[in-house]
Amino acid sequence: MARIKGALSTRKRRNKVLKLAKGYYGSKSSLFKTAKQAVMKSGNYAYIGRKQKKRDFRRLWITRISAGCKANGMNYSTFINGLKKADITLNRKMLSEIAIADPAAFTALTEKAKEALK
Repeated sequence: MARIKGALSTRKRRNKVLKLAKGYYGSKSSLFKTAKQAVMKSGNYAYIGRKQKKRDFRRLWITRISAGCKANGMNYSTFINGLKKADITLNRKMLSEIAIADPAAFTALTEKAKEALK
């Protein structure tokens, strides 16, 4: 029986890695060994970045809400506490959009939060 060599599958695997490394600087885009290392590292960075993006956006939304609250004579934590007590369930993304796009509605929300805290 003839011996089957793995040339085709090896070449496919290497080309897949080199395709992912396309555009990398220097030999990282053309040499398999360095390309493999660069692709693995970039995959780790991408994974971490997807988690960090969620944190960064939440931080941005909280900053925007806080700025809107300060304009209405309140701080962020008491505003959120007041909304919970008033049974207003809006997420931070929507609250930040309201604070930017419709200041009058945000002022009404702060008034409701103040009333719920009394």
